[in-house]
Amino acid sequence: MGLTLLLSIVLFAGVDLVHADAFQAERDGMISEIEQDVRDTSNWLKRSALDDRVLAAMARVPRHAFVPEELVGRAYQNSPLPIGHGQTISQPYIVAIMTDLLELEPGQRVLEIGTGSGYQAAVLAELGMEVWSIEIIEPLGERAEAALGEAGYGEVHLRLGDGYYGWEEAAPFDGIVVTAAASHIPPPLVSQLAVGGNMIIPVGSRFSVQELILISRVGADEIVTRQVLPVRFVPLTGGH
Repeated sequence: MGLTLLLSIVLFAGVDLVHADAFQAERDGMISEIEQDVRDTSNWLKRSALDDRVLAAMARVPRHAFVPEELVGRAYQNSPLPIGHGQTISQPYIVAIMTDLLELEPGQRVLEIGTGSGYQAAVLAELGMEVWSIEIIEPLGERAEAALGEAGYGEVHLRLGDGYYGWEEAAPFDGIVVTAAASHIPPPLVSQLAVGGNMIIPVGSRFSVQELILISRVGADEIVTRQVLPVRFVPLTGGH
């Protein structure tokens, strides 16, 4: 390899590293804010800290790759951001606690309802999960597919459709995460949850306080639910 080419590669890599380090500093700041929010809401969450693996995954996933170009400068704020079509990319704190509450292990199967930007799916994939994700808004689904592929998460299974009915042929799932508020807990999703699995879903209307609900299947015919936290999500859409 010639000296000129080698020098070019080193310089190019150096630019990339500087760029990555700048975002890494922002990600680290985001993680610190999440940790503080968890401490502040520990009475609700029944825990004062999240699984280190969840925070480490979120410290690696490039959230700026999943927001509109004009919002890249705000990508690591601990707040939701608009992604078009009346939808948002969730607040990082909410992504963290919903992921943590699933209590998944690498290699387990997880279903996401509401792909949106693709960020939640990327976090799950970064944790080593097998991820299936459904989006009802076609332009968002197409954009998420492109973003996931470009960010290195092309193994996520994606589908356009009404997530209320789940992904029956891929069930059962060890975890299910619903990223939009439903008026009630969808029975098709509960039926697709494996024994020992957890589902996390915001329940309530657009104009009232919603509750983040944790649903655990502790037996073939036994379900346990727990109200976790008051939240605000965009509504689940579809014909149900």
